[in-house]
Amino acid sequence: MKSKVLSLITLIMCSLAVMAQETVPQVSTGRLEFYPEFQSKHITPRNVTVWLPEGYQVGEPCDVLYMHDGQMLFDATTTWNHQEWQVDEVMGRLIAEGKVRRCIVVGVDNTRNRLNDYFPSRCYEKVPEGEREGVDVSQYKGDEYLRFLVEEVKPFIDNRYKPLTTREHTFVMGSSMGGLISLYALCNYPEVFGGAACMSTHLSMNFFDPKFKSELWAEGLRDYVKEHLPSANSALLYMDGGTVELDDTYRPYQNKLNAVISGLGWDSAHFVYYLFEGHKHMETYWAERLDQPFVFLLKK
Repeated sequence: MKSKVLSLITLIMCSLAVMAQETVPQVSTGRLEFYPEFQSKHITPRNVTVWLPEGYQVGEPCDVLYMHDGQMLFDATTTWNHQEWQVDEVMGRLIAEGKVRRCIVVGVDNTRNRLNDYFPSRCYEKVPEGEREGVDVSQYKGDEYLRFLVEEVKPFIDNRYKPLTTREHTFVMGSSMGGLISLYALCNYPEVFGGAACMSTHLSMNFFDPKFKSELWAEGLRDYVKEHLPSANSALLYMDGGTVELDDTYRPYQNKLNAVISGLGWDSAHFVYYLFEGHKHMETYWAERLDQPFVFLLKK
């Protein structure tokens, strides 16, 4: 019961990270360009923040990393919980040390529809029809969110900044539900994304709705991944998790998913999973290990 309560509290807290961003975040390396209320034909408008490395000039051949929960990435003074991913510090340091390719980071904010926006919509196809009775699958907007990312945000970034645009230079990343939608993005748009990083991924699919049988949906997710993940070793997939509280509840689901992916023939050069002892489901801990996915996706 305690773990369920902790899970619910954490999901609620994550959903509260949708308060309007009144000030543009500040960074210690590189620079930010801020696009408030980026319009969409598919989902609710939201802020988009673009981090550019030191000395960046339009047309420079940079990679691009799309990250969810954009308001949590750069500046703890503007976030609801006074924590941040420290994206500018970590990416800036790794670029300066020559450990990763130069990269633009596109932070896409969440909204009050976060849980639905990041839900992998078509997983319901893998849940027995009788077991999804009463669940309104139309509320799950993962497909619409990814269309926003691929059909609206990416073309804007490509036209405005003129980075490298092919899949080998385009990546997606997030944590918790953001990890879930990143995995789904790699499955659905392998021609767009050459890799995904999924931290502390919400693989339990637990939403505390009595009509929503999360175990069956978690199994449906694995079946969907098995069917739709790009062919073995044709992309990069990073996954990780902690051992405390909510992250600890994900481990059985992660182990099952790891078996599915390994069974498809993925090797350790293209798929990795790391377990971080003592890490909790918090931005502080994601920041602490952020160099791992950055180097995995962007190493020179």
